[in-house]
Amino acid sequence: MPGPKNLPETYRNVLRLRAVRDFDNRPLSDPDLHAILEAGRWTGSSKNRQSWSVIVVTDPDQKERLAETGDFTDPLRRAPMAIALIQEGAGYEFDIGRLAQNVMLAAKAIGVATCPVTFHRHEEAARVLGIPDGKVCRYGVALGYPAAEIRRSQMSGRKPLNEFVHWNSY
Repeated sequence: MPGPKNLPETYRNVLRLRAVRDFDNRPLSDPDLHAILEAGRWTGSSKNRQSWSVIVVTDPDQKERLAETGDFTDPLRRAPMAIALIQEGAGYEFDIGRLAQNVMLAAKAIGVATCPVTFHRHEEAARVLGIPDGKVCRYGVALGYPAAEIRRSQMSGRKPLNEFVHWNSY
């Protein structure tokens, strides 16, 4: 890993976070799920509006119905559970992204694998989840303990910093 030596574990977890698409069959332990949900609850938001909630989906049939509302949701089908991220009222998608990232980083820190998913047909996702009017569910996170063998294709690198960063203008 490039950069200074002796980086804090939190920083190393940020650099190592990857979407994992293969999960072990066992359900998450209650303490692990609680820790992940608590980290999500403490996510910052614009003006501290906290315009969100989550739905934990563990029922296999409900998970399948939810997976049908997106186009690339096989990780959701493979995971023992999912967290549907609900944007409430005048909330911002940026805040939902922050919520997803906190959930994923907290999970990574305790050995739980995650994969973000998009519900491309969010109106259908709302119907499946029984979400009231005025609330939207476009995104979710598949969660589970990682399968014993993680595919190497999931562990690819990133483009060089000098292709990513522009200074003062593009």
